[in-house]
Amino acid sequence: MVGAVALVAVLLAACSGGKNAVDQSAGGDFRYVAATQKGTVLTADQRKKAGPVAGGLLAGGQYALAQDAGKVVVLNFFASWCGPCKVESPQFDALYRQRKATGVQFVGLDVKDPSKSLSEDFVKRADLTYPIVYDEPAKTASQLGNVPLGGLPATVLIDKQGRVAAVYTGAVLPRDLTPALDKLSAET
Repeated sequence: MVGAVALVAVLLAACSGGKNAVDQSAGGDFRYVAATQKGTVLTADQRKKAGPVAGGLLAGGQYALAQDAGKVVVLNFFASWCGPCKVESPQFDALYRQRKATGVQFVGLDVKDPSKSLSEDFVKRADLTYPIVYDEPAKTASQLGNVPLGGLPATVLIDKQGRVAAVYTGAVLPRDLTPALDKLSAET
C-alpha cells in the first residue's frame, strides 16, 4: 500500500523551475526543467537533439525515432489506466489521420502499464492507428533526454532535425497541438 501511494505521488508531481523546458546550462547533456506552454514551441536555438528513443512495438517489431528523421514527431506518453489519456489518445489518433500525409508522425509510448494485454485492449478500444511502443519501465523517457514524467499524459514534439521542440505535461487537446504542428511543419 505504501508503495502504491508513493508511486501515485511520483506520478502526480509537477515539473518545476526554469524559464523554458530545457536546462541550457547542462552542456551536451540536457534535462527538462518545466513544461512548454501548450501550443508553443521552443525557439530553434533553445532546442537540443533528442536521444535515441527506441522500443518494441505493441503490434510487433521495433520502433526507433531515427526512422522518422525529417518528420515532425509527436511522442505521447500514456497508460491505459490514465483517465486523461483515455480522452486524449483517440483525439490524437484523429489528428494523426489528418496530418500523417503532411509528414507528421504520432507515436504512443505506453508506460507504466503492468501488462501488455491491458495496453492491447486499450489500443483496440480506442481504435488507435499510430504506432504504439509498449514500455512498462518508461525507459524511453530517459532515452529521450531525461524527460520528467511527473504524471501522465505527457507529450513531446520533435522537429524535423530530430530536436526536442516542446514538452507538454498533462492532457493536450488537438487545438493545443495544431499551432505547434503548423509551425514545425513549416520549418525547413
